[in-house]
Amino acid sequence: MTPAVAPEKIDRSPAITPLPEPSKDRRWLRALMLVGWLATSVYIVPADQQAVVTRFGRVVEPRVMPGLHVSLPWPVDRVAKLKVRQSQRAVIGGDVADGVLGRTEPLKSQFLTGDQNLIHMRTVVQYSVGVPVNYLFQVNNVAALIAAAVEAELARSVARIGVDDILTTGKARLQEEVRGSAQRRLNELRAGVLIASVNIETVTPPAEAADAFRDVASARADSSRIVNEAHGYSNDIVPRARGEAQQMMEAAQGHKQRVINLAQGDTERFRQVAAEYAKASEVNGRRLYMETLEQVLPRIRKVFVDKNGNLDLTILRKGEPEVNPPK
Repeated sequence: MTPAVAPEKIDRSPAITPLPEPSKDRRWLRALMLVGWLATSVYIVPADQQAVVTRFGRVVEPRVMPGLHVSLPWPVDRVAKLKVRQSQRAVIGGDVADGVLGRTEPLKSQFLTGDQNLIHMRTVVQYSVGVPVNYLFQVNNVAALIAAAVEAELARSVARIGVDDILTTGKARLQEEVRGSAQRRLNELRAGVLIASVNIETVTPPAEAADAFRDVASARADSSRIVNEAHGYSNDIVPRARGEAQQMMEAAQGHKQRVINLAQGDTERFRQVAAEYAKASEVNGRRLYMETLEQVLPRIRKVFVDKNGNLDLTILRKGEPEVNPPK
């Protein structure tokens, strides 16, 4: 009997095959991908923008100014850029296109004034990004929040003043008041915006009272025009009257001074004549008498009577020379 032979042990372990050595092209591709991934850590913020950097969703850089900056590669750090200088707008009371297409919402444009009048107002708000991190993460719909804040403050301010002030001189003051109060409310809500202006573009009465409002506006315009014309006439006539009065006063003062000077001259001359007359009263009296006759006689009609009492009835006209005067 043949002895049994023990079976040989069979090696069933898997064969280890050596990994193929990566090719040169694959190494270059991996290196290029690594460089590209590292390049995502370098970013540029344009001059008109600012950026916010988050790391795994947490803010690490709330305000990054324009320029070249470095962060951790994506997706570790994410960069959100905002145009902080870009002006944006929100409309309260319906846009122009809404009115053209008939999509008006009168209830959103109606406001009640302090004197219990209803008016329709369309207001445009110009705003920009103030705090980028708040603008991105604090509010879901910034435009809707701004419109709601301005509408609330506008309703509060309009309820304190009359419709005449809104339609005339109080419009600019109302706009500035609403802008300031709405900005304070948005700051409390950390909306991250800056309101540049609140412009009330249109103020119209309800359709039922439009004719009455137009009549009142026309009467107010006529009143203002008449007042301006009266002021213009007053500004023209008053300075002229004052000038004429001043001219008359100066003329009166000049006449007064001339009369005074003439009186003083006559007085001084009389005093001189009186002094000379006192020195030789008989001679000076005769001379003054003769000078007076020389001045008076040529201007009057004369009748000559001779020493015998005969009358010469010849009347000599003024300025005619005497013919054969009596001796």
